[in-house]
Amino acid sequence: MVSATFSEQLLCWFDQHGRKDLPWQQNKDPYRVWVSEIMLQQTQVSTVIPYFQRFMARFPNISSLATAPLDDVLQQWTGLGYYARARNLHRSAQLVCTEHSGVFPDTQEQLMALPGIGRSTAGAICAIALDKRAAILDGNVKRVLARYHGIDGWPGQTSVARQLWEWAEQHTPAQHFGDYTQAIMDLGATLCTRSKPSCGQCPLSGGCKALAEGTPTRYPGKKPRRQQPVRQCLFLLIQNPAGDVLLQQRPASGLWGGLWVFPQCDHKDEIEQTCSSLGYRATDWKLLPGRRHSFSHYHLDYQPALITVRPQQQVMDTSALVWYNPQSTLAVGTAQPVRQLLQELLERQQPKQSTR
Repeated sequence: MVSATFSEQLLCWFDQHGRKDLPWQQNKDPYRVWVSEIMLQQTQVSTVIPYFQRFMARFPNISSLATAPLDDVLQQWTGLGYYARARNLHRSAQLVCTEHSGVFPDTQEQLMALPGIGRSTAGAICAIALDKRAAILDGNVKRVLARYHGIDGWPGQTSVARQLWEWAEQHTPAQHFGDYTQAIMDLGATLCTRSKPSCGQCPLSGGCKALAEGTPTRYPGKKPRRQQPVRQCLFLLIQNPAGDVLLQQRPASGLWGGLWVFPQCDHKDEIEQTCSSLGYRATDWKLLPGRRHSFSHYHLDYQPALITVRPQQQVMDTSALVWYNPQSTLAVGTAQPVRQLLQELLERQQPKQSTR
């Protein structure tokens, strides 16, 4: 009866201490639960809350999301990172409307057929929104189970993941699916944290193998480290005489897919050629200090180049280009380094206040 004891202790703790006032908990509609679960992937609750509220205000139901331009979706997502999540949300909403007549799927198999929904996310939607028994295994749950059962190894390894899924299935109770799912996620997020876990307040401390060993932070095992590759490029901050900046839309797939960014080149010797390929002649440019932006799998070292241009007498395809005034509200999705540089350009353009 280990599973019953585990789930009962967890549910009792959740009744007294669990978080029950989060925006997506007020109306457990499958659409809202789905959006929240996608946003919460690799992102903390405190960060997600304002994004979720704005997203729901702009796209209150699945049809409004499905019919919206991808640019609008990416703009609402700007700042959350991992933009493939937003693209998958948009594509999945379209599939639900075309293949399921706008009715959100109600089985784990159908949910997992949608882009961006894996086994754990499908389980969370089933348990929380549809009141169906389904196990979950997000990052918080992996940590709880690895510590409780003393499971060695990195959860990304197939053998370790298999053990964790077996325990996740066993511990899922025969009722109160939604509360249990939120309880075990809450425990990992608030008490059984990555560093400095609050073991003294944990309802599962009596049976936790990691605590008994005195080494709770040893679990779960860390991902094997490897040297992160470094890529380099120049961001071309191309300005016209009015101070507007040229943005270019990335292809729909790949890094920053669908987002609007600065044109790029690999070396300063390519600046004039790159500007020419966009239909402009560089009349003056200077390099600004370089910076680094880190992704999960590599580092990007980029150097901004501030460039003034004038149009060339040639016909160009400008469908993926737009002039943006840094003083206006950004209405398209942009990557974080782009937003930071646009803010710096705005500060450059604003007259400095007198210190007298």
